[in-house]
Amino acid sequence: MKTTKKLLIVMALFALLFTNATVAQDAETPQYYTVTTMHWNMENQDTTWVKTEKEYLEKVTKKNQYIMGAGFYLHRWSDDNTELKYVQVFSSWENIDKASTRNGELEKEAWPDEKVRTAFLKRQNDFYSVNHSDEIYAVLPGSKPLSSDLTEDKILYLQRQHFAFPKEGSNKEFNELNKEFVENVIHKNEYIKGYYPHMHAWGADRTEFMHAYFLDSMSDLEKMAERNGELVRAHWKTPESRKAFFEKYNKYTTGVHGDQVYTAIAELRK
Repeated sequence: MKTTKKLLIVMALFALLFTNATVAQDAETPQYYTVTTMHWNMENQDTTWVKTEKEYLEKVTKKNQYIMGAGFYLHRWSDDNTELKYVQVFSSWENIDKASTRNGELEKEAWPDEKVRTAFLKRQNDFYSVNHSDEIYAVLPGSKPLSSDLTEDKILYLQRQHFAFPKEGSNKEFNELNKEFVENVIHKNEYIKGYYPHMHAWGADRTEFMHAYFLDSMSDLEKMAERNGELVRAHWKTPESRKAFFEKYNKYTTGVHGDQVYTAIAELRK
């Protein structure tokens, strides 16, 4: 029990550190992502999914001032071909609740007739299975924002790592190491069009450390990895300097990670 409490306290300190680092910025910068993992209703043969979700996007989501951004990500390479993810971006924790209330108001404005509104929402919900899960993530420093909104579908490569909490480590050291790596490798990699790091804020796994990479194509996954290697060797020029850096850096994660690839749907983004 003492070990568990100690671990939770350390996690809380990590969360506080990163949250404070982002909240200190302009209030209208992204602070949280909500991620809903849904599953297709495989018995539904309706082919109007994009049309239906686009109508909701235009009439509700884009008009909701509490939602900074939103988008759908479809399975491309993961352990479940029925899954898709819906991600929303918020500038504060309070806006997550406010957005839900505002959605309800906008739905009534968009479809004033209750029967019409009920029918539309039922058709929308029928695309999905009743099974879903929800997570909330805190935005971390070091993002490489997309230069512009998507005009065509892109590849989202999602890597899930897990924080370790070494006794000999410190928040200061991790921040410095992470900043050095991100600025000298990820930000300089031309194949990475966007990069968004985030960590657990609410959900099933408190150790999650997520990296979301936007790429132009599947072939760029391999090119990205090769380019990362080149940039690592360019910044840490000797085997000894690379070994010293990564021995320090890698102690903050467990070494266990998972990889998933999704298609970011440009037509359904706010």
